[in-house]
Formats: sequence, structure tokens, C-alpha cells
Amino acid sequence: MRFGTNLQRMITWAICLLLVFLFVQSRYLDFSNVFAQDNPTETLDDVDATPSPASGNGNSSNQRSVLQTLFKSGVVGGLIVLLSVVAVGFIVEHALTIRKSVMMPEDVADMLEQQVHAGEIEAALATAQDPANECLFTNVCLAGLERYTMSEFGFAEYKAAVEEAGEEETGRLYRKTEVLNLIGSISPMLGLTGTVLGMIISFNQIAGADGKPQPSELADGIGLALVTTLLGLIVAIPTMIAFSYFRNKIDSIVAEAGKRVERVLMPLSRRR
Repeated sequence: MRFGTNLQRMITWAICLLLVFLFVQSRYLDFSNVFAQDNPTETLDDVDATPSPASGNGNSSNQRSVLQTLFKSGVVGGLIVLLSVVAVGFIVEHALTIRKSVMMPEDVADMLEQQVHAGEIEAALATAQDPANECLFTNVCLAGLERYTMSEFGFAEYKAAVEEAGEEETGRLYRKTEVLNLIGSISPMLGLTGTVLGMIISFNQIAGADGKPQPSELADGIGLALVTTLLGLIVAIPTMIAFSYFRNKIDSIVAEAGKRVERVLMPLSRRR
């Protein structure tokens, strides 16, 4: 499976999921109980009172949906949302590529095993070099087969080539998942940045009102502080869970592939 195809699928899935999320949140959810209302002097008796006809079904005009709240979170909130889209894209890409059926296709492994055990080394090389069969398993086997055919003492050196190729492939997979680790690490820090900015806005409102601001004047700053913190945590927690999951999956698949490669290339240890 080519990276270009995976990247296209990753971007498509990320955009679709983001659009669905924003539609659902803006259509069905709101933060009416979180943000301050226009009337700062509203009392508990006013809240319990029967709504006036102008209020319709009781929903005030300044209630905010999640989509509106995201727009109110400013540049910091936009960065966190962008990171969430990137994280979803990489999670989808990893889910498509970090699989046993992709990294170690059973039919290709069986074919290589039959060819090597039958002494058909040239045929095994052609199978491993075929771009249609490219995967972690064939790359590691190819390194061992090439060392075996190109070196006079290849029967004694192929294991070293296999180990080097295995370490290189494992490192490449680890580097792929580091993006999720980075996003999971910086998302809470961006949320904390939004919290600090929101508190600065609120304190500036207090200073501009000579220490007696109206609650509605502080709502935007406090809302920014809380929303960005929440967004950072919402992005970081599932991203770190996905990072840990894919790392463990890589370890499991690599360990299994190593055992299978050793079994496939066992006949190469015989002196030619």
C-alpha cells in the first residue's frame, strides 16, 4: 500500500469526520448553561419565573452552540482544532497500514518460505523485490537474501543483515507514530496558552472597569480560558491513547514477523 494513497485517504477521512463533528455539535448541542446571559442582574427567582412570550421556547438569543464557541476560542482554539484534524488523519492512516495483513501478508510469506526451502533463491529474490509485495516482511527477507547471494560467506552473514533491516523498519514505524506523540504533548500546552490569554482578557476588563466590571464583560475571557483548556484535553487524551496502542501493535507485529523471517530463511544457514 503506497503512502500517497494512504495520505489521500487520511485527509479525506479527517475532513469528513471534522465536518460531521461540527454539524452535530452546532445542530444539537449548546452551551446555554455555561456562558453568562445578557442580564447580569438576573436572580434565582428570575430563573424560575415563567419565560416571557418574547423568549419563545425559553432559549435566549445569546445561547452559543459548540461551533460558535469554537469560533470564539480564537487563534489558539483554531490551532487545537487543526491539530485534532491532523491527529484523526494519522490515526486513520495508522489503522490502515499498521496491520498484520499489510506488514506481513500471509500469502507472500508462504510463497517465500516455499521458494527458499526449495532452494529457489533467485525466485525468492524476485518475489521480495516485486513492488506489489513490498512490506516490512519482504524488506527484511530481501536484505537477508541479498547478503546471502552477494557475499562469499553469505550463509554466515545473512542474519546480521536481517537484524539490521528489522531495526531499520521498526525505527521507521516508530517515527511514523511520533506525530501522535507530539500532538498529544503540545495540545494541553496550547490549551494552557488559551487559558492564560483568557485570564489576561478578563483582568484587563476588570482594570478597565475600575475593579467593578459586569459579569457579562468577563464572560468572553473566562469562556476562552475554559474552552481552550477543554479542547486541549479532548485532543490530547485520545491521541495519547492511540499513540500507545499503535506502539504496542508495532512491537507485537514486529516480534511475530521476526519469528516468521527466521523460519523462512533457516535453509540459508547451510554452507554453500
